[in-house]
Amino acid sequence: MGRVTARLFDAMAEDYDVLEPWYEHLYAVLHGIVLEALAPRDAHRPRALDAGCGSGFQTALLERLGYEAHGVDVAPRLLAVAQRRLPASTFALASVEALPYRDASFEAVACCGSTLSFVDDAGTALGELARVLEPGGRLLLEVEHRWSLDLVWTLVSALGGDCLGYGVSPREAWRALVRRPRDGCTVTYPAYGPLRLFTRRELRTLLRGAGLHPVRWWGIHTVTNLIPSTILHGERLGSRTTTIYRKLCRLDARWSASSLAARTANSLVVLAEKR
Repeated sequence: MGRVTARLFDAMAEDYDVLEPWYEHLYAVLHGIVLEALAPRDAHRPRALDAGCGSGFQTALLERLGYEAHGVDVAPRLLAVAQRRLPASTFALASVEALPYRDASFEAVACCGSTLSFVDDAGTALGELARVLEPGGRLLLEVEHRWSLDLVWTLVSALGGDCLGYGVSPREAWRALVRRPRDGCTVTYPAYGPLRLFTRRELRTLLRGAGLHPVRWWGIHTVTNLIPSTILHGERLGSRTTTIYRKLCRLDARWSASSLAARTANSLVVLAEKR
């Protein structure tokens, strides 16, 4: 995770908090999961880290839960927004692949916003997240999932002359769909560049390799992905699409903890504990 990623997200700093329909639903569900899964276990004020904090969405939730909250990100302009918003929290300019903290510094870590999908070495990043966790500490991780309808929409768009705006050739789309089913893949997504899509099997292996044990899974954007994500990333939806999308959002939120959602959702969420 380097300068290209930093420039990408710094360019979004001014309107980062203006959420597209896709992100409105993602964070509505995800933040409920954060509050449930990372609630402090003790009465004392423990420390928690928001790894890839952006403008502080999850950092604010950690504060709300009573943690001494810290945040790291590679984008300095986003960090400046977070620091203005949350003056009681501590922020540092750093990559999740090289965290500036001692071993066992935190009781809980949130790494959301698809941060792991942007890093150069996911294994190294997870090793760092595990290193700064206390024994028994919890990591809540949200990543881009390979096996979702969006991979199908990518192929449909490519075969239709990029009719849905995914910007991928038919060959690239087909290769992403059919290459080794148990492995993740990298796709190029409009405005975001290369994005790593993980499988559950791959993510489980990486977590265990870092000494982290997956204990619970969720999936977000399962039935909502009946509408291509490129449409939901637009600033506005038509009235009919908005009505349909709201109904799909209610269903998607209700099913987010189901085993089906954790296998077919666009965004995969996992709670893991350090052994």
